Amino acid sequence: MARYIGIDLGTSSVLIYVKGKGIVLEEPSAVAVNDETGEIIEIGKEALMMLGKTPSGISVIRPMSEGVISKYEVTLKMLQQFIKKATPISQIFKPIVAVCVPSGITDVEERAVRDAATQVGARYTYLIEEPLAAAIGAGLDIMSPDAQMVIDVGGGTTDVAVISYGQIAFSESVRVGGDKFDEAIIRYVRRKHNLLIGERTAEKVKIEIGTVWQREEPITIDVKGRSLLEGLPKAVKLTSSEMVGALEEPITAIIEAVCSVVEKVPPEMLKDITKNGIVMTGGGSMLYGLDHLTANVTGIKTRVAENAISCVAIGTGKALERYLSDPEKAIRFSKVKKRYDFD
Repeated sequence: MARYIGIDLGTSSVLIYVKGKGIVLEEPSAVAVNDETGEIIEIGKEALMMLGKTPSGISVIRPMSEGVISKYEVTLKMLQQFIKKATPISQIFKPIVAVCVPSGITDVEERAVRDAATQVGARYTYLIEEPLAAAIGAGLDIMSPDAQMVIDVGGGTTDVAVISYGQIAFSESVRVGGDKFDEAIIRYVRRKHNLLIGERTAEKVKIEIGTVWQREEPITIDVKGRSLLEGLPKAVKLTSSEMVGALEEPITAIIEAVCSVVEKVPPEMLKDITKNGIVMTGGGSMLYGLDHLTANVTGIKTRVAENAISCVAIGTGKALERYLSDPEKAIRFSKVKKRYDFD
């Protein structure tokens, strides 16, 4: 009678997978809070719409930071609301829950995730490393003896891993992702054009003209913000060519992590990776030219997986169905196996 729920608890968004139904919820990781009382006003999409538009005394916060829980109580309430929307929790038949986590997560951060899952009603909680879940979601055969390399670029972290025989053989995790791309764009526009723009505007620029590999024909976008010189509204035109330089710092950190993993891999594994290529997942992987840049630096063909944004959530759900429903297999495929007994 147990139900299986997979959760991609990301910095930018939360996706929930229910066995037999697939992904049933995708919401931004955003919460609007009353600063004085701590009362939660809105959660998810409604909260994100308030970003940059709230009156004094109300803040829109992201309770997840760099792939881990930074505000426990707010995260707990957010997760409870999302699970309630996705599937009601029975008081008799507690669900088995799998939550994906960055490969570089600490013991304290692991405990926070497990405790949060317990509080929302999980009977069993499994933690799955994001690269492993991403590989499953991308359709890779993780049980293959051939080594395969996955780069998962999320909102708060980027995980690079080499997988063989169902295990992560080598990995590197850097706390750089889509949010850092937005911050880099905000800094560039401020420095280059003396214009202050908000997070939502920066994200729009990233999605529409964000580039790390020169396009054949540059594209432009008109951006509005507040002039730092006059303090008045001002509009500037940004080009995709500018984005290459604007995003250099966070992209360099990701490429260095990729190269670090490649350098650790033994020759036989590297031979497999060269043959199979590198697979990229996560919303950040859709940044124009990131796959081309990775291939150019490493010399290994690189592709972006289908449904890149959903790969981790899909992989977490499939892991529940294939492996984690069997206790013996669960010990092998999950990063942590923990049972919670309820009075």
